[in-house]
Amino acid sequence: MRFLIRITFWLGLVLVLLPRDKTPESEKLPQIGAADAVQAATAAVSDMTQFCKRQPAACEVGGQAATIIGQRAQDGARKIYQIINDKKEQISNDKNEKNEKHDKKAPDHTGSIAMAGEGDAASTEAPRDTLSQDDLALEWRGPAAAN
Repeated sequence: MRFLIRITFWLGLVLVLLPRDKTPESEKLPQIGAADAVQAATAAVSDMTQFCKRQPAACEVGGQAATIIGQRAQDGARKIYQIINDKKEQISNDKNEKNEKHDKKAPDHTGSIAMAGEGDAASTEAPRDTLSQDDLALEWRGPAAAN
């Protein structure tokens, strides 16, 4: 909880100190220097430390509210963490299932080429003399000679 308060404080301080563009509306705002802002923030922090002495009931209720808010923030963060982990596991399981299905897939075999151990030895050899008589009748010509 303290971490969230510190982050909020420093982020707010950075946002306040960022330079702004000059607009007609910004000219109407009171002009405060950085030293004055730091002095006011120091006074506010000092006053907050004395607040519990002046208003113990309000400080007690505020502490309980802060505890409840902190607990709810932890519960919310835990739920988000579980959702993210569940998604990761689901994605991982989906990938594993796809890999298992891919591994179990039957090999591609069209039957045009005999697999090892199928048929007799004569059918696995490449056939000879596949040219027709018309193919054999043509005169062979080599590539043209380059000059």
